[in-house]
Amino acid sequence: MIRNAPDRPEERTPGRTGPGLAPGDVVEVAVTDVLQNGQGVGRTGGVVVFAWGPLPGERARVRITAVKPKYAVADVVELLERSPDRVDPVCPLFGTCGGCQLQHLAYPAQLAWKQSVVRSALARIGALGDVAVSAPIGMDVPLGYRNKAALVVRDDDGSVELGFYQARSHDVVAVERCPVVTPLLDEMIAGLWKAARDPEAAAAFADARHVVTRVATASPEAVVSITTERRSAAVARSAAALHRMLPHAVGISNSYEPSGENAVMGRKQQTVFGRPEIEEDLGGLRLGVSAPSFFQVNSAMVGRIFEHMRPLVQPGRRIVDLYCGAGTFSLFFAACGAEVVGVEENGGAVREARANAERNALSGKTSFVAGKVENVRQAGSPAAAAIERADVVFLDPPRKGSDEGTLAAIAAAEVPEVWYLSCNPSTLARDLALLVAAGYVLGAVQPFDMFPQTGHVEALALLRRAVPAAPKAG
Repeated sequence: MIRNAPDRPEERTPGRTGPGLAPGDVVEVAVTDVLQNGQGVGRTGGVVVFAWGPLPGERARVRITAVKPKYAVADVVELLERSPDRVDPVCPLFGTCGGCQLQHLAYPAQLAWKQSVVRSALARIGALGDVAVSAPIGMDVPLGYRNKAALVVRDDDGSVELGFYQARSHDVVAVERCPVVTPLLDEMIAGLWKAARDPEAAAAFADARHVVTRVATASPEAVVSITTERRSAAVARSAAALHRMLPHAVGISNSYEPSGENAVMGRKQQTVFGRPEIEEDLGGLRLGVSAPSFFQVNSAMVGRIFEHMRPLVQPGRRIVDLYCGAGTFSLFFAACGAEVVGVEENGGAVREARANAERNALSGKTSFVAGKVENVRQAGSPAAAAIERADVVFLDPPRKGSDEGTLAAIAAAEVPEVWYLSCNPSTLARDLALLVAAGYVLGAVQPFDMFPQTGHVEALALLRRAVPAAPKAG
């Protein structure tokens, strides 16, 4: 991740003041922090400098590449002092591939840093500096955990390559092996490379934009979906050949008509071989999961979250699961004896949730509402009615977090407890501040390392109303 730039004769002395910095200057910085995107943070002459590669506690000579009004960006010329927490990355593509940001940081230090990220966001954004942030629950082995990969397809004059986007760009880095995916998924990636070069299977990749592969962790099953602009006859014709190259694939699909240039999946899906789902076993639940499913990429860590939450889910509690996706947490709560209403905008995810409820004999304890979570603000809507009766609201929103109106509706309904699971500490802090201002007391916050080797962290926050509401009517 540390790039070596050629020396220049006009190197500047360390400590030069900010207004004099210019691209090409070489200065010395002491690094005090690292950002979630992997940039080290240091200062020179009172100016903040961001450079990819250095870790907290390290000193480095860096060459300035850009100067902004309040900061500068640099590349590393030389590492002068190494942190005791620095380790050799396990992947030779680290620093080029954009998938990981922290492979050069020892795993215990990654966990400590992620705890500080959550704590800092709560204090800085939410003014919640007195909240206890527990040590993150991590992985026993922080590699080989991802159950899903979305590979970009690059056609270079007829030679197809598969990979991930380069760090900080849309250039594609060819990836034939990846240490953070499960062994089965790693095998599938190697098989896709072979298929792209096989005379009978290669046609499937000719007009492809992405190949999304998901694997089970409880069985040797995988599903593959190839995304094209329009429905592809070539994918359908190549299905049998693809399966010969990918024997673990129980299903192959063509995803087409993507909603935008950056969309990984299309709005439509055609299964051209086998079945569209693998069967996953998670915490005693049998779940049908497809390539486009709203399903967590780290099955083992979801199991750890289940273990952590199990004591909270008493039988008979009425729980509303907002942003429920394919119903993973809804079904867990129901299996623990709760009565659950899940709310989800994506119609396909709702259909999967209902099918999985039936698969686990939990249809009587769950119901799923297809619609925007924001509908909880509309009096008389199914979502609003569920909120009015709820003992608990569980939120697991996308990275942008929830919205002020939804949180206000939860508070107005005097829901006794709110459990908020977030993958973005910044939006979590913002939303928790709104709930605290609306009369909730924030308890301990528990981070989970859902994404080892990356700058991302999951966190669960538990809140109770400061003044208990009257018992909810049955």
